[in-house]
Amino acid sequence: MKVIGLISGTSTDGIDTALVDITGRGLESRLMLLRFATYPYPRALRGRLVRLTHDGRVEDLSRLNVYVGELFAKAAVRIAREAGIPLNEIDLIGSHGQTICHQPVPLKMGGLNIRSTLQIGEPSVIAERTGVTTVADFRPRDLAAGGEGAPLTPYLHYILFHNPLRPRLVVNIGGISNVTYLPRDSGLENVLAFDAGPGNMLIDGIVQDRTKGRRAMDRGGAMARRGRAHRRLLSELLRHPFLYQRPPKTTGRELFGRALIERVVLRAKVLRLNQWDLLATVTAFTARAIANAYERFILPRGGAVEVIVGGGGTRNPTLMQFIQEAFGGVPVFTFEKFDLDSRALEAMAFALFAYGTIQGEPNNVPSATGANRPVVMGKIVPGNNGRMVP
Repeated sequence: MKVIGLISGTSTDGIDTALVDITGRGLESRLMLLRFATYPYPRALRGRLVRLTHDGRVEDLSRLNVYVGELFAKAAVRIAREAGIPLNEIDLIGSHGQTICHQPVPLKMGGLNIRSTLQIGEPSVIAERTGVTTVADFRPRDLAAGGEGAPLTPYLHYILFHNPLRPRLVVNIGGISNVTYLPRDSGLENVLAFDAGPGNMLIDGIVQDRTKGRRAMDRGGAMARRGRAHRRLLSELLRHPFLYQRPPKTTGRELFGRALIERVVLRAKVLRLNQWDLLATVTAFTARAIANAYERFILPRGGAVEVIVGGGGTRNPTLMQFIQEAFGGVPVFTFEKFDLDSRALEAMAFALFAYGTIQGEPNNVPSATGANRPVVMGKIVPGNNGRMVP
């Protein structure tokens, strides 16, 4: 099948869009990336989405759900056109949407344990605008089965990187960083994966604060490269309770978004840090959080012979340098070493999940999410382009 995968991550910078040719079934699926692009969000929308995660009104939530769905539909149409493939030859769309709230820790309500997650980007709009059957809203089924609804990408990591002779650590750095441990000679049921802590979210937030919104990110790690990590502030950050919480665990803006950014900025003023040293410190924090996750929870299980890193964080050479330093003698590579696009993996994952959903194949990883069983994730909105999807 030719499948389009769509996702906007916690960085809320745009829509990652992958057009993928998929063959096989379940863990024997094979993927070939035909085209990838990121289509930026309108600048005003980014601010509205961030505000929505903190103090949005229900009217805003309702309207933005449809607006983001329209933008996702445009992204699907555009990637097909740019690839030179007629839209009626696309079999399927898998859309993660835009996460607004993720609350995997159970809260008692009426005597019931309630876990919740909310992604917007109305799939009915995507299916209607494109005519293509659309699968979306993947996380809630894992939550319903007792999991945390994340991380989900370990399913794809296993297909792409599992090696019976080489234990590997796969790291994805988006807004949040997550790790996947693939032991040698082991099945999917033995994969360990969890969120490690901040990825680009904290770095981007500090840049936006220090530049008063003139810059969205530390492009190429240039700002952090001019500074030096402040040992005291770094030590304080590394005492964050999430880093010591045992897996399964997931996180997002709730822990590493605006509230933490404001605290770090205030602390930097007290310590009289310039913006370069502050950026170096939070960049080092991201690297050390990943390494600490490895040392605390993975190394006791045997460790890895190599670290493979993907996601937007690979475009920050300063962060990648800090990661290699944090891992010492364990070599660190990017996905490109394996002829894969570091930026495309998450969008490819949601193309794969949609493909599995249509085939009735379980596509979560209970050992990573904490779910009590494998489940088929995703809700299906039929298309109207006349193509029958099995």
